[in-house]
Amino acid sequence: MNKNSLRKVRESLMISKAELSRKANISPVTITRIEQGKQCRMETKRKVILALGLKISDKNKVFGEVMELSIKDNEDRRSGMDRRKFSYHTHIPDIRSGKERRNGLVI
Repeated sequence: MNKNSLRKVRESLMISKAELSRKANISPVTITRIEQGKQCRMETKRKVILALGLKISDKNKVFGEVMELSIKDNEDRRSGMDRRKFSYHTHIPDIRSGKERRNGLVI
């Protein structure tokens, strides 16, 4: 879980969870989850920051300085491929028809 100061900032601005959720166009349950330190999407963080009347550059005041990366050990968790090294110039898709692929024909 990530520590953040959303509740402290929200209460200092005298904004209720319901009001913040309306302004940010997100669920009040999502506000509760964020305040409990659970993860949320970057878009949700952006909506919350703007709804509080802050600038995006003030994100550390609400969500702290810890940045989590989705890529661990330079590898994509789903495919095992380093996304930063992937290039469509080096990746040539299979252009054979389905029948050719099934029969193992080589072009």
